[in-house]
Amino acid sequence: MKKLAFIVTGIAAFGLAGCSSNNQDAVNNAELNQPQADNLNELSTNAANDAEAASLGNQQAELNSENAAAADNTTNPTDAQEQNVSGM
Repeated sequence: MKKLAFIVTGIAAFGLAGCSSNNQDAVNNAELNQPQADNLNELSTNAANDAEAASLGNQQAELNSENAAAADNTTNPTDAQEQNVSGM
C-alpha cells in the first residue's frame, strides 16, 4: 500500500510540475494572441476618421437640404429694364 501511495504521489508531482507559471510556451502563446499596440492605434485612428467623415457627410446633407428649402429672393428684371441700361 505504501508503494502505491508513493507512486500516485510521484505521478501527481510530475503532473503538477508542468503547470507552473514559468512555462514559457504558455506565456509566448498568450503574447502572440494579443494585438500589437501600433495596430490598436491604427484601428482607433481609422475609427475616428470614419466617424468624422460620417459627421461631415451628415452636415453636408443638412446644408444641402437647407439651401434647397430656402426661398429664392432674387427678382429678374423685365425686358424694359434690361433695354434701359445707360452708362455702359
